[in-house]
Amino acid sequence: MSPASNATANSPRLVVTLCTYNERENIAKLVPQVLEQLPFADVLVVDDSSPDGTADVVRQMMSTDSRVKLLLRTKKEGLGAATLAGFQWAIDHDYDLVQNMDADFSHHPRYLPTINECMQFADVAIGSRYVPGGSITGWSLLRHFMSQSINWYSHILLGLKAKDCSGAFRCYRISKLQELDFAKIRSRGYAFQEEFLYRCARNNCRIVETPIVFEDRIIGQSKINIGEVVRSLRDLFLLGLEGIRETPVTHDAPAPNEPLMSIKLNSQSKPANEIKQASRAA
Repeated sequence: MSPASNATANSPRLVVTLCTYNERENIAKLVPQVLEQLPFADVLVVDDSSPDGTADVVRQMMSTDSRVKLLLRTKKEGLGAATLAGFQWAIDHDYDLVQNMDADFSHHPRYLPTINECMQFADVAIGSRYVPGGSITGWSLLRHFMSQSINWYSHILLGLKAKDCSGAFRCYRISKLQELDFAKIRSRGYAFQEEFLYRCARNNCRIVETPIVFEDRIIGQSKINIGEVVRSLRDLFLLGLEGIRETPVTHDAPAPNEPLMSIKLNSQSKPANEIKQASRAA
């Protein structure tokens, strides 16, 4: 089934991406709820070869619902790398919008229709914890401090205006993503969200926020740790230096005598629901 076949006549083609590693229990419950909220959308699960059999659960759903897709990566390379793989898949398969969200119910599917509606007047719509009406439940004081600090750091160092720079609950317009040079993206871990939003802002994307209640995961364990936070701060500092130098974030313009090249890294769409992707060095 083509991406357009699930959309209404006037709606953009939308795919929801869920990056997973050992999310077998969550994914079995989450995907049906996503499709209930957005019945015209497809769902792509980007799995880093989870040893708990997450991909097997997705394959079972694929056998009964053509809206469910699987991008199976050969090894775990970080959240940012998996997210970029999902974005590139959406570009290659000619979607108009890509909605990213966590796969552990921290981002509840009930907010999906509102975020999708925001795309009528935005290029990036953020399900935000830090605008009026938004909040967080289930976090320790340390997690609150870490999140607030990274957002403050992003505002000061990167000049970002959004209240929630670190959340992954976002919808993007594919035409704007196509303009970005993914090869220039530095972070493959949890600084990815701040860096990607920075690059979208540098590319003159219209960014809006709508409130959500972020609920800490119930099943499974959080994969963030102090070491990852330190690496994130380092990546954002280096990104800030790029901003000072005004390093371009989009594809380089061709030389006068060079032909225009396609933005797509892989222009051949694969009709199968499941694609196995060889890992690349970060």
